[in-house]
This record gives sequence, structure tokens and C-alpha cells, in this order.
Amino acid sequence: MTRRLAVVAKKVGVSEATVSRVLNGKPGVSESTRQAVLSALDVLGYERPTQLRGERARLVGLVLPELQNPIFPAFAEVIGGALAQLGLTPVLCTQTRGGVSEADYVTLLLQQQVSGVVFAGGLYAQADAPHDHYRQLAERNIPVVLVNAAIENLGFPGVSCDDAVAVEQAWRHLASLGHERIGLVLGPADHVPSARKLAAVRAVAGGVPDEHVARAMFSIEGGHAAASRLIDRGVTGFICASDPLALGAVRAARRRGLDVPAQISVVGYDDSALMNCTEPPLTTVRQPIEAMGRAVVELLNAQINGGQVAAEELLFEPELVVRGSTAQAPRT
Repeated sequence: MTRRLAVVAKKVGVSEATVSRVLNGKPGVSESTRQAVLSALDVLGYERPTQLRGERARLVGLVLPELQNPIFPAFAEVIGGALAQLGLTPVLCTQTRGGVSEADYVTLLLQQQVSGVVFAGGLYAQADAPHDHYRQLAERNIPVVLVNAAIENLGFPGVSCDDAVAVEQAWRHLASLGHERIGLVLGPADHVPSARKLAAVRAVAGGVPDEHVARAMFSIEGGHAAASRLIDRGVTGFICASDPLALGAVRAARRRGLDVPAQISVVGYDDSALMNCTEPPLTTVRQPIEAMGRAVVELLNAQINGGQVAAEELLFEPELVVRGSTAQAPRT
């Protein structure tokens, strides 16, 4: 019992005496702290005291498309930590190829009577994907927040990094280095964030040739294949829609015997973990994950507590982080 008190107290950041008061139903503890202690019991796998077992844990689904791209674990850590501080228990739902689908996860979460759901990347960002499971959530008035660029008319609040500003920063950086043949490695054509990036480049650059735009799955392998096509078309500066795509572009250049950044410059997107440790360190556009994650939880918690939240998108400012993967364009 003493060990359990210590572990739970450390998890929540309160004293063992406070945990003891919660477990014994004693007064003198705020409701938020009480809920945080109960959530910690559930997360740590401890059985609740008999008198507290009738209270359902306040669960929040955190649905991610994958964990291979380090940006998604980063969002999960920030959002999950902020939820726990409010006494909400995050339930991580990660899709795998051939495994549980996003719609299946929604069904499971509804069965668990979740208090809300956060989607950080998913089918809501693809115009041609099925969206019936989102309508299920809306019909049941389940609080939902979407991270990064959803299709229109879903009716949920969203928190996004400003794709237009991000790609403008990347384009102007490469142009200032003398690159005239700049290409884009983007996601599928129906992917909303990629569509926004392409529209922004066309606005800032006065148009970009179709042959300088390549589509790919969001992976190193996808980036490699797409960048290889653009290298064949004479592109020397690459703007990529994710850091893994950018690493694929670096690999494609090297497989062709081209030096990065002396001959090929590459800009990523996200500034996910370890991008300053790659060779060369990756120039990328940083998403403000901490600020975005806190906003997500604030929006969700407001809905859970019965508040009205506008179904609009909050846009956060990105930051260009210049490292070693970009340099002056090669002389022709």
C-alpha cells in the first residue's frame, strides 16, 4: 500500500498524504486533483478502492495514424501529459497497416463511453477518405479536436500549424540561396495540408511547374522515390511535407552520387526528434508542438465541461530552422 501511494503521488506530482485522502474519500482535495489521482490509478494498473469503483475513468481517445514519424509520438506526449494534469486518462489508438482502422477505434471508444477524442493526423485530412465515423461522434455530441488541417464541413474545432507560412519560409530560404529549380515532395492529392502547401507555393512563386511537384506516401521510402523523379527533372532545391520525406530526398541524392547540400538542398517539415543529429543536420520548418498541444487540450476540456467552442481552426506560426542540409545553389 505504501509503495502504491508513493508511485501514484510521483505520477500526479502531489504528496502521498493527498493520494491517501483521495483513496479514503476524505475532504480537503480539489476535484481536479482527485480526478488526476484516480486517472493515475487506472494508468498504472492499480485497482481502485471498492467505494470508488463505480466511478468511470474519464477517458479521452488519442488517435494517431502511426508512430514511425516522430512528430506523432511528440504530439502524444504533450497532449497526453496535459490531459493527465486535468484528471483525464489518454487512451492511445495507433493504426497499423492491416490492423485496427480509425473507424474501428471510434467504435471501441464509443463503447468505452469516452469523454472526448483527439485526432492527430488521420482520414479527416484526406478529402477522398471515408468520414462516417466522424459523423457518428458529432451525432453523439462527443467532444472532438482535430490536429492539422481537416476537410471542410466536419464541424469540429481544429488546431493547425500554418501550412502557407511554413512553405513560404522554406521557398524564400531556398530562393535566397540562388535555387531556381525548386521542387515539392508532398502527400497524396487529396491531403489537405499538402494542398495548402502547394497553393501557397503557387502564390508566392507565381506558379510552379507540375513536373516539379511529386506525390508520395509519408515515409523515407516515399520521399526517396519522389525525390529521385525530381532530380531527373533538374530540381536542386527540395521542400518536403515531412521530415521523413526530407530524409528520403537526402538518400535519393546520395544514391545518385550528389552531395547534400553542395549540389542538392533539402528542407523538411515538423522539426521532429533527432533532425539536428542527421548527416547533414536537417533544415526544417518547426511546428510549435507544445503550444499546439496545450491549445488542443484546452479546447477539448472546454467542451467536456459543457462550454461552447466554435468549429473553427486555430493557426499557429511555424519557425524555419536552418541547419546543414541547405546551401548556395550549384553554379551551372
